[in-house]
Amino acid sequence: MEDTGIKVDRGILQRMSSEMEKQIHDLTGRIHEAAGEEFNINSPKQLGTILFEKLNLPIRKKTRKTGSYSTDQAVLEELARTYELPKLILEFRQIAKLKSTYVDALPALIHPQTGRVHTSFNQTGAATGRLSSSDPNLQNIPIRSETGRLIRRAFVAERGNVLISADYSQVELRVLAHLSGDEVLVDAFQAGEDIHDRTAREVFSENEMRNPAECRRRAKVINFGIIYGLSAFGLSQTLGISREDSQAFIDAYFQRYRGVRTWLDATLEEVRETGLVRTLFGRIRPIPDIHSKDYNMRQFAERTALNSPIQGTAADIIKIAMIRVHKALQQKQLSSKILLQVHDELVLEVPGSEVETVSSLVREQMEGAATLEVPLKVDLKVAENWMDAK
Repeated sequence: MEDTGIKVDRGILQRMSSEMEKQIHDLTGRIHEAAGEEFNINSPKQLGTILFEKLNLPIRKKTRKTGSYSTDQAVLEELARTYELPKLILEFRQIAKLKSTYVDALPALIHPQTGRVHTSFNQTGAATGRLSSSDPNLQNIPIRSETGRLIRRAFVAERGNVLISADYSQVELRVLAHLSGDEVLVDAFQAGEDIHDRTAREVFSENEMRNPAECRRRAKVINFGIIYGLSAFGLSQTLGISREDSQAFIDAYFQRYRGVRTWLDATLEEVRETGLVRTLFGRIRPIPDIHSKDYNMRQFAERTALNSPIQGTAADIIKIAMIRVHKALQQKQLSSKILLQVHDELVLEVPGSEVETVSSLVREQMEGAATLEVPLKVDLKVAENWMDAK
């Protein structure tokens, strides 16, 4: 993958850079207008003074080192629910970061001979066992933002080829279903149900389900939050609801998904005895702070202990899938190549004549990478650029 690289369209990036420069200029004016004065938007100190002294916004926290007002992402996201200026600052920061990190930086990283960007994949960079990517980091382009998606449009196939994106569907929740053996979770995946719809029906009352879209959104947050050890406080912050309601949702979840609760408790008990956790394939991760006297460190260790077998197993599965796909391509003497692995997704470059064969091969090899109590499912898309393939 490192040697092959991925082709990048300079023209798209140049146009994006100009458009983003205009967006930044427009946002700068709106920010200064909302603040009532001009200031250095990139200065946390000046921003803190504007937000908390001039505008008297509620102070969420101060920095440990200097005791000055914190204007980090979490603080601004919380304030942005109510106030306009923090919302504009977040938008400004995101566009400025994407512009400097990718849109303006990628052209300089295009290899003069190949016309491609050759990222480095690191085997031991992530504690979960996933590959990490550097120079440039192609795994952190945000897929949920419109700007992030547009950056992916610049990653293209060579003429006569297409890109195939093959993405595991909800692999971590499927791993949780297998590890916990929870009957409701297993049944939902075996029946091919939408797991978030199922959780919404299991957790929320008939009255609450009068707004099914909102219930599904909340169920999705709960489903993934359970994997990452989300607390009632964390859930309340994410959903913008009271802590009492958040706790009620979590209690209702564990009342219905009792197998998950049992597995989480047993995992914590085991890690307290052994000081380590294992993935489904036996890969070990030590959890040294599980008995820490520091409450915050111990809490973090517990969340890590619960998440690691799930995320680690998902990481193992995508690596096994990569090896299987690569070998199958070689055995069939196909020209197609894997270009990228990003989280639960493989991106391949495929000649037009091989699309049907490779699509079938990739699905078969990825869905057969592990045998679980629930089926592995792969979403597959074909397009000329990475954005349209996602």
